Amino acid sequence: MKSPISTAAPRERFDATGRRVLLVCVAGGFTTLLDQSVLNTSIPALRESLHAQPAHLQWIVAGYSLAFGLALVPGGRLGDVWGRKWFFVTGLAVFTAVSVLSATATEPWVLVAARLLQGVGAGLVNSQMIGTIQDVFHGQLRARALGMYAVTGGLAFALGPPIGGAVLAAVGPEFGWRLTFLLNVPFGLATVVLAARCLPRPRPGARHANLDVVGLLLVAALTLVLMLPFVQPPAWTGRLAFAAGAAVLLGALVGWQRRQARAGGHPLIHPALTRSAPYALGTAVAMAQFGSVVAAGLVLAMFLQDGLGLSPMVAALVALPSAVSMGVASALAWRVVQRFGRRTVTAGMTVSALVMLTGGLVVRWGPTGALPWLLAALQLLGGAAAGVMSATNQAYVLRHAPAEAAGVSGAILQMAQRIAAAVCVSALSGVYLRATGGGGGHRAAYTYASVVCAAVAALAVLASVFASRAVAREDGRPGRSGEATEPGGKAEVSGRASTGEAAGPGAGGRSGQGGEVRARR
Repeated sequence: MKSPISTAAPRERFDATGRRVLLVCVAGGFTTLLDQSVLNTSIPALRESLHAQPAHLQWIVAGYSLAFGLALVPGGRLGDVWGRKWFFVTGLAVFTAVSVLSATATEPWVLVAARLLQGVGAGLVNSQMIGTIQDVFHGQLRARALGMYAVTGGLAFALGPPIGGAVLAAVGPEFGWRLTFLLNVPFGLATVVLAARCLPRPRPGARHANLDVVGLLLVAALTLVLMLPFVQPPAWTGRLAFAAGAAVLLGALVGWQRRQARAGGHPLIHPALTRSAPYALGTAVAMAQFGSVVAAGLVLAMFLQDGLGLSPMVAALVALPSAVSMGVASALAWRVVQRFGRRTVTAGMTVSALVMLTGGLVVRWGPTGALPWLLAALQLLGGAAAGVMSATNQAYVLRHAPAEAAGVSGAILQMAQRIAAAVCVSALSGVYLRATGGGGGHRAAYTYASVVCAAVAALAVLASVFASRAVAREDGRPGRSGEATEPGGKAEVSGRASTGEAAGPGAGGRSGQGGEVRARR
């Protein structure tokens, strides 16, 4: 039965205070998200300058995502308890100061440590941004603010490669990679000043943060055990030991979460989230999609410069169509969703997997001179597919988060994505770097890495099929309204269901109402 068509409400406008708060949040998001996309272009130059080993490169890239993800939940909880303003300022100040340390590093291990600290700062900032948006804005304004924050992330992702390529082309690789880290500094300083002046005063909430420290440590340990075999490949006995360790840690995490729930505590992963099939399967889709896309982007940047000998600027231009089409597709995703519904996610993920596989085959057997053009065309298609499915999947995931866990659902989703990115980057960069070092050549190495990326994306396709069935079962139950879209209606995602990469890392419960999709003419 279709929902009645409601009269469109007047378009709400941000007042002066709201515009200032939104400016600060958008600036903070741009500063922290630009860093990752710029770095991919600089990796080959950085490796030569610091004489970095493959393990160093893996930690430099993956360590940031790992620390970012692990800082989201405690950052959100601390902001809920003590107020968000000064945690935002502190996180951004740490991120900015450590950017200078990264730029002046003379040893690979110094840069690894700096990237870990930067990730902590970025996670602390992003958790406060989403929480602040939900504290300050409501209804239509909240949905618009979350959408603008997501678009900013896409813009930073799109501008990062050409900015990094232009800097390296202008000053040379030796100092260019250092300057790319310093790009964060003026943005960071300006945003710190704006945040101190414009963000609302802290309004402490509950007396205790109720942070599951043991659960967070178990997640961190499990992630490290999954990463280390790719960073420092052991013998087969060592691989068995790592596999056994991962199984033990996973069992300990599950047991601890159940114990916390039975004791009336606040487990890191709310048990209701694991019992919700649409949420759990949708999170698995998001993890595989985000991890494979981030890892594929890094491997592509290395292949274009190391394998084809392209300049950083030209390599950035080859990757640019992906970011542009992803941003456009994310903005238009609702038009596809209103017609095809949840199947949009499965179709988009299938296209992404095929693009990755095709890219590997094209590089393996295609003519060298045509490879940049062929890869750019594939990037355009892959970015569009990722943009459509990513925004749609996150909206569905958060819409089906159980009401009792709505406050932490966005935080867990983005933490899971960041941890998946850390593991995938470690694995795929390890596959590529060791294949080139083994004498197989850059083309063969890129093909191997692309096939692995496609396999990870294929797992996301499978999870998406099961998620669609779970959504259909839930929407068919009495009391459920089914898909809250209708022909001609626009799916508006409110609450914690933002679009784009940042899906709501704030961990508080004051304003979290879960992801609600409303029909709007």
